[in-house]
Amino acid sequence: MDKLLMGAIALGSLLVALFFLRFWKRSRDTFFLYFAASFALEGCNRVALAVVPYAREDEPLFYMVRVVAYGLILVAIWQKNRARD
Repeated sequence: MDKLLMGAIALGSLLVALFFLRFWKRSRDTFFLYFAASFALEGCNRVALAVVPYAREDEPLFYMVRVVAYGLILVAIWQKNRARD
């Protein structure tokens, strides 16, 4: 059951990444590109967690991928809200 849920979360994350990629294609706003990259990383991370035997979410490699994905979201928000010159 755990692998099934990991697969569902991975599918959802990759689907959301495709939606953000489509929005980026239309607007060319890097905000959407950062979000697409973040969700794609999260989806790939979930696939790796499901495929690698004896993998746990709290292992440093899997945790760092999640930190990078959330960091991309923070960078996107920061760039969108920073003062324009």
